[in-house]
Amino acid sequence: MKLKEQISIDEFDSKRFQIRLVEPSENKKAVLTHYLHNIHNGVSKHYKDDALKALNEYVEYKNEYENSSMVAESAIQYLLYEVENVPFPTPKNYKFKFIDLFAGIGGFRIALQNLGGKCVFTSEWDKEAQRTYKANFGEVPFGDITKSDVKNYIPDDFDLLCAGFPCQAFSIAGKRGGFDDTRGTLFFDVAEIIKKHKPKAIFLENVKGLRSHDKGQTLATILNVLRNDLGYYVPEPQVINAKEFGVPQNRERIYIVGFRDDIGITEFEYPKPTNKKVKFADIKEENVVPTKYYLSTQYVQTLVNHKARHEGKGNGFGYEIISDEGIANAIVVGGMGRERNLVLDDRITDYTPTTHIKGTVNREGIRKMTPREWARLQGFPDNYIIPVADASAYKQFGNSVAVPAIQATANKILELIGIKNK
Repeated sequence: MKLKEQISIDEFDSKRFQIRLVEPSENKKAVLTHYLHNIHNGVSKHYKDDALKALNEYVEYKNEYENSSMVAESAIQYLLYEVENVPFPTPKNYKFKFIDLFAGIGGFRIALQNLGGKCVFTSEWDKEAQRTYKANFGEVPFGDITKSDVKNYIPDDFDLLCAGFPCQAFSIAGKRGGFDDTRGTLFFDVAEIIKKHKPKAIFLENVKGLRSHDKGQTLATILNVLRNDLGYYVPEPQVINAKEFGVPQNRERIYIVGFRDDIGITEFEYPKPTNKKVKFADIKEENVVPTKYYLSTQYVQTLVNHKARHEGKGNGFGYEIISDEGIANAIVVGGMGRERNLVLDDRITDYTPTTHIKGTVNREGIRKMTPREWARLQGFPDNYIIPVADASAYKQFGNSVAVPAIQATANKILELIGIKNK
């Protein structure tokens, strides 16, 4: 049977059969898309049984067809088209496999796919981030990685574990700082997965402050677990700045890499800066941006007053305007994340407010950066789809990793485990 209509994994209705969204559990779409992404290789068998059950719940059969397997096969073919027809499909001749934990919107995934990798499992609990991830990779991430039923979906055979895990407070006072001391933290879930699956290598990313958290004891606990409890060679973690790898953003993050002891790796050199000169003008919007990104006169004055108050107290806190020749501050969620990365853009011609603002649109050309500019500051290509509202987009890119820095470091890891990037 051949169908001409395009089927959506979220909703389909035709004269022949219907695919409808039924969610008895949060992982049904994740299982199905993971199965379809791996349908041409051996990993698919890991997801097959649950995926076919999920498919039966998506497909509502009509009386005019007795052969339901034929209907299901047609559904698979069209769903397969949807998961493969995305901006960032899996490399056809992939060279290694990895998993993507706390995936966000796929910064790790873009970097690793660029190096020839295939993602065989991904997890991210935030629903809006899942939406963005699916739009770009055709795959719905599994949800809460702290749950055993989610961990059970992780395949056994993969080379590299990637995780930009959140840093939760560790309580290690009076303890030895080992595996048991991380219980109750999200790092414990990462450690548990490493312990069970024993990948050849691991690549963890976190905020720079992890180094000094709890006077260094948190990082010491993490390293002790990786080195002594899990059996990995872990060189001293290094703080990497995104601006040294081709994006105009002063973003420092700590990278932790590790290699399973039996592989015999005892040295690791982090990538050297590219020395490529970058500036905001390199990623600035080419065309005039909508008026909604320009600040009102009243808000500009509020920021000026706010900064003056802090300067009067000897603080350096306040808004900042990044010049075209300058480098952006780290883009972050909340606080003054957007206000510390304002820009001057005098190309505006229509000062009619498009949102409810107090005052009028400022005539100095002061505006916020756009979500696309934030995407570029993190090294995301321009064909990366942003399907969510601006508020969610800023949050997602602010929480993401800088793709070029991740890719440069991952390449060093892969070289040591025998995977060359040609």
